[in-house]
Amino acid sequence: MSWLDALVLGLVQGLTEFLPVSSSGHLELGRVLLNIDAGQNLEFTVVVHGATVLSIIVVFFSDIRKIFVDSLKFRWNESVRYLVKILVSMIPVGLVGLFLKDQVESLFTGNILLVGSMLIITALLLFAGSLARSGNREIPFLHALVIGIAQALAVIPGISRSGATISTGLLLGSKREEVTRFSFLMVLLPIIAVNAMDLISRDASGGDHAGALALVIGFAAAFVTGLIACRWMLSIVRKGKLVYFGIYCFIIGAIAILSAL
Repeated sequence: MSWLDALVLGLVQGLTEFLPVSSSGHLELGRVLLNIDAGQNLEFTVVVHGATVLSIIVVFFSDIRKIFVDSLKFRWNESVRYLVKILVSMIPVGLVGLFLKDQVESLFTGNILLVGSMLIITALLLFAGSLARSGNREIPFLHALVIGIAQALAVIPGISRSGATISTGLLLGSKREEVTRFSFLMVLLPIIAVNAMDLISRDASGGDHAGALALVIGFAAAFVTGLIACRWMLSIVRKGKLVYFGIYCFIIGAIAILSAL
């Protein structure tokens, strides 16, 4: 992998991981259109995902620290309740990972018709979310599970994880800032778990190696753009501007579908 490939893929990963446009869908389109494939390079995949995890930790450090410290008090307080909600939200995607892993991986074959169709669905979700009135309720346990189901559906390339989870939360009547924070924090453990499972189940030394320079560039690009996109997304949801990303996803999805026909 060249340093330029690593830069492009790192930028795409960092931006699309948090913005509601589907990182998996864009990486699939990039793989087909640009003939760039990071899927065979496990070490690069782990590095750029690690960069996006770090960017979430930096942005939400105070929240994560409070949850961690309060949880060590071993009392049923607000932070422990929030942590349990996050764990509840992880159940659907955990079940998908355990029982449907091979089926999900079979979807990542450069099928741009599938990606385009799912981007259209993402657009519809964003349109619906943008029309939802901002609620005043915190996220109850049942809603955490429903938002978790939305996250599980986002394993399909073209379905935006942040778009699906945030739009679902808004449609359920949650506060805009609260559902956005929940959407970002709920993905931390699944990303870490997926990369750990890949490292355990696959030989990281096999296949092409990215090289130290490519890894550093990919990490830096994903981390910096991840920071920007994460903070930007908080502002976007607060201002109710999801509709613009819905228009973008609809246009890109339509182009992908037309090119596949």
